Amino acid sequence: MIRTGGVNRPVEISATGRLEVRITAADVGKRVSVRRLDDPARGGEKFTDTVGVLASWDDGVLLITRKTGETVRIAESSLVAGKVVPSAPARRRGPAASYQELARVSARAWRPVESERLGDWELRAAAGFTRRANSVLPLGDPGLPLDEALAAVRRWYGERGLPAYVQTATGAEGTQELLCAELERRDWVREVSAELWIGALAPLADREEQAEVVLSRTADEAWLARYRRKGLSEVALTVLGSGPSVWFASVPGPGDAPAAIGRCVVDGRWAGFAAVEVDPAMRRRGLASAVMSALAGRALEEGASAGWLQVESDNAGARALYSGSGFSAHHAYHHYREPGNSGSGR
Repeated sequence: MIRTGGVNRPVEISATGRLEVRITAADVGKRVSVRRLDDPARGGEKFTDTVGVLASWDDGVLLITRKTGETVRIAESSLVAGKVVPSAPARRRGPAASYQELARVSARAWRPVESERLGDWELRAAAGFTRRANSVLPLGDPGLPLDEALAAVRRWYGERGLPAYVQTATGAEGTQELLCAELERRDWVREVSAELWIGALAPLADREEQAEVVLSRTADEAWLARYRRKGLSEVALTVLGSGPSVWFASVPGPGDAPAAIGRCVVDGRWAGFAAVEVDPAMRRRGLASAVMSALAGRALEEGASAGWLQVESDNAGARALYSGSGFSAHHAYHHYREPGNSGSGR
């Protein structure tokens, strides 16, 4: 029962249609569905529904984190209904996968040059080349109270002249909505949000390629000329070449740089796709699809059966390409930067 002003209120949407509230502060960490009046002081009847993880319930305010990572603040006094709901059903498109499995696979595909354990957290650094290689991957308990753990994180990155970042995830079973809320309480700034998508490899590999694709174990000068990051350091090149089984794809172009490129890391049953770039003058000719098809075919030969990739929420072109290739979103991920510092890189 919820205690409000000394009065207990039931909470849920009953089978008879009666609006009730059956969640309490004891349900923090669970997935909930709530309905609230938009402005209860005005006595209106306009409702807003919110579904997500109940991240906290303090001082009459609920914080609910949606699967996108957005945190919604809701006054307890505005609640008219609420209940605990089951975790989102497993997606039927593509392979079954847990967040923990995907987090570890994607981390192995983009290795830092330096790392250190803090309990179940991994502190990663690569001279500032991309947030992914220069952030904490918190897969479990750091072995310290959170404030002490975050202080240790800030010291570790500070010693390397880097801003401290924590990479979190939301929107799937076992993700870190509660940690997101705690970081926001402490004024850590969410700078980047994107999504990790998964899909089956075979349909992608079976597509007829529309261009010649050359595969290589190394990123040569021509490949790097098309890669959108210029002036790469030795550290950056080390990160690009990291992973269990790395392949680079190129579509020969009319100039010094390829018309299209891509990168794939094969790791057990998984193949991770990244750095799919196309010459702006040669887009919409199927070159990106050809690159991914060739890489998927090579990954199948090495025993992989499923693919993953990361895509920004506002990249409409990439999302259309990947959706058309049979991929769909598994979870969202975010990078939180320490208060009072700044950084750059994906």
